[in-house]
Amino acid sequence: MAPQRLRRVAVLVLEGAKPLDVGIPAQVFTTRPSMPYEVRVCGPAVGPVAGGDGLAYSVANGLEALEWADIVFVPGYRFPDREDPPRAVLDALLAASARGARLAAISTGAFALAATGLLDGRRATTHWHYTRALAARHPLVRVDEHVLFVDEGAVLTSAGAASGIDLCLHILRSDLGVAASNHAARRLVAAPYRSGGQAQYVPRSVPEPLGERFSATREWALHRLDGPLGLEALARHAAVSPRTFSRRFAEDTGTTPMQWVMRARIDVARELLERSERSVEQIAADVGLGTATNLRLHFQRILGTTPGEYRRTFTPSDRDWRDPFGA
Repeated sequence: MAPQRLRRVAVLVLEGAKPLDVGIPAQVFTTRPSMPYEVRVCGPAVGPVAGGDGLAYSVANGLEALEWADIVFVPGYRFPDREDPPRAVLDALLAASARGARLAAISTGAFALAATGLLDGRRATTHWHYTRALAARHPLVRVDEHVLFVDEGAVLTSAGAASGIDLCLHILRSDLGVAASNHAARRLVAAPYRSGGQAQYVPRSVPEPLGERFSATREWALHRLDGPLGLEALARHAAVSPRTFSRRFAEDTGTTPMQWVMRARIDVARELLERSERSVEQIAADVGLGTATNLRLHFQRILGTTPGEYRRTFTPSDRDWRDPFGA
């Protein structure tokens, strides 16, 4: 078999770039046996780029890296609401998008994507501190201040720096499947899955003991997905009423308890489809959905595909290079 071409990732460093935002995609997609990606860090030109937080960058690639890339990350940068990036940068982003590259912004990098016009009429997010500024500067963008990240297909945006990890893992799940994403999360010592719809910032004080109980309840539920798992059982474990549990759970996670349980079941089903030979009927029972028909219904609704199509996408021949114990 001919070797598979590495997916190409460009990380575009703009003036005032935040170091964590730059480092996240560079580290997540770094080339290694378990990751079929090649990363190039670039800037408006080869050479030094003044960064934020007292750091500077020396980039070996200019905007030509955007002509090469399959995915272009735009890390967050300081003072995004003061002026747009240089015209040459915006033109390079537009050309990359027209060529079919995906564009992904971390935090305030969304301002650069918005300045191209590619976010007009689309949902997008950014760090909660800048959501109003983004909406005011680019009124055609449908800014969602309550989510961790937004996937609009050709363009993706995320909230603060840590949600950049969630966005990168989401891209990995889309490209390579749940097993590869989980492996990367373990390497990063990061949460393997936080949905894009999870709240990025809640402007209230959550009593710590309540937060601990809900975290324990979510962990408890993950070990019982194969059986009945209704709102009453979850609330009973959390030691609150079903009404209180439902309301507080939605505030904390951005989704309802039953939506969260269903998504957890589907994600376990995805990993079983990738890593086992169990039938769809067996997997449906394993994840508490009862029948293959029920699994197919929810799989299609959440992921837009069928279990069979998903399994064919991640056949063993496609997984050979992905050593789950690789570095």
